[in-house]
Amino acid sequence: MYEHLKEKLAVLPDQPGCYLMKDKHGTVIYVGKAKVLKNRVRSYFNGTHDGKTLRLVNEIEDFEYIVTSSNIEALLLEINLIKKYDPKYNIMLKDDKSYPFIKITSERHPRLIVTRKVKKDKGKYFGPYPNVQAARETKKLLDRMYPLRKCQTLPDRVCLYYHMGQCLAPCVKEVSESTNKELVDGITRFLKGGYSEIKKDLENKMHHAAENLEFERAKEYRDQIVHIETLMQKQKMVLNDFIDRDVFGYYYDKGWMCVQVFFIRQGNMIERDVSLFPIYDEPKEEFLSFIGQFYDRNNHILPKEILLPDDVDACLVEQLLGVNSVQPRRGKKKDLVLLAYKNAKISLHEKFQLIERDENRTIKAVENLGSELQIPTPLRIEAFDNSNIQGADAVSAMVVFIDGKPSKKDYRKYKIKTVTGPDDYDSMREVIRRRYTRVLKEGLPIPDLIIVDGGKGQMSAARDVLENELGLDVPIAGLVKDDKHRTANLMIGEPPELVVLERNSQEFYLLQRIQDEVHRFAITFHRQVRGKNAFKSALDDIPGVGEKRRKQLLKAFGSVEKIKEATIEELQNAGMPLPVAKKIKEKFQN
Repeated sequence: MYEHLKEKLAVLPDQPGCYLMKDKHGTVIYVGKAKVLKNRVRSYFNGTHDGKTLRLVNEIEDFEYIVTSSNIEALLLEINLIKKYDPKYNIMLKDDKSYPFIKITSERHPRLIVTRKVKKDKGKYFGPYPNVQAARETKKLLDRMYPLRKCQTLPDRVCLYYHMGQCLAPCVKEVSESTNKELVDGITRFLKGGYSEIKKDLENKMHHAAENLEFERAKEYRDQIVHIETLMQKQKMVLNDFIDRDVFGYYYDKGWMCVQVFFIRQGNMIERDVSLFPIYDEPKEEFLSFIGQFYDRNNHILPKEILLPDDVDACLVEQLLGVNSVQPRRGKKKDLVLLAYKNAKISLHEKFQLIERDENRTIKAVENLGSELQIPTPLRIEAFDNSNIQGADAVSAMVVFIDGKPSKKDYRKYKIKTVTGPDDYDSMREVIRRRYTRVLKEGLPIPDLIIVDGGKGQMSAARDVLENELGLDVPIAGLVKDDKHRTANLMIGEPPELVVLERNSQEFYLLQRIQDEVHRFAITFHRQVRGKNAFKSALDDIPGVGEKRRKQLLKAFGSVEKIKEATIEELQNAGMPLPVAKKIKEKFQN
């Protein structure tokens, strides 16, 4: 352990607060909270850990901490720090999809819309719904029953919805606030579970219309009743008090946690959310952090009540969210919490094998690759490849792999600007110079390993620029292909030496994926550039001949060969002004 870390650990306070772990670049890689900072932070550097925690500890080069006055303050601060720094080892909500809601807008003449964004705009939101289709079906039914306006901007005439009886046409008619309020109250009552009362009211109206021989009107009421029954029968009733609830259950094992959340709306369980993530702290503390992030990051509306497992600090959750938090002891509510726990346990066990397999393919493969190359674990790898045809349309591409996985937002493409002809070495020099000059200038992350698709020449060209021009000391490896363009050998060092990897090892497969990806990316970019250039015509460089006149000429003569043979008079007849016709003739004569 570094001496400065030992000194900082020795003076840690025995108070609650948050700690921020940093890597060698000063980047925050983990944020945690503790009731006693001294005990929690020291525990990372003492004793034994599982593989994933050991990886975190191996990356820690420094840490800092912030003392708080209470545990709830530490929890709130942790949530804000995670939001600010987005550390890679913190909880990442795997299922962060946004669910659809039905919204009544707060406008003078309200509208009913389906949205995935919940804003503090005085609108009324109802949901979430299991999918957008369910939300749209509900809205479609409500549109038939409550004729709120449909247009986003009021037009100057009535639309089809007015003629269908689904809009009161506030664009041309005066609609009072009391009428709008009555409609909004009806929709609100329906969406909060009062559809039985509304169904009964529609049945009375249907019978009254039939008695008055208004059979078309009676049919409309009957259709609305059928729609209500169809919509409501799609969901199974679980509670009959119509209170919106979220039910939490969690299970942890082998340093991983699965949390299941059941959404109970209007007495119906309409959807569940499944999140699976590694944990580095006490399970109860990680679960509390999860709840804090869940509502903040996933844009979920807080329900009236939250049901929690027995071992969670419900008072802390209630303080954090400002929502009634209950730990049921018996009955249907208890059964729901146990069901969430059971589902979490099943999900975690089912996914363990996939997780372990993914780890073997990625982070463990990276660790093994570092060992084979005798360098620190290359968590960030940047790979380069050139592509051209006999020097024409020369391009280069860079891909980035972080923790053994492609980071596509960091990919870059380069058009070769300073090299003439098929010179792979000078092309590599140009691209390496452009890439890492920018990295130094903008303070971007420096890779742990640079891979060039090629042998000793490409490695030497890259090293020359990095060391002699930019003063960077980054390990460089070369990937050599066989005659079938498959990964064959890996070289590293100066002079380059061959590193033999087992052909069926995960580190070898990782190199294959990197080489295939950078080659694919370079070839795709080269085809795009070549495709654009292939459409260039002999007419492109003639002054006065733009796209419109090019089309005129080709339409009149049929081909460039015929245009070459045309006289100035024929060119004029095709719509070209005399000066332009002369320039065309001069171009082809030369």
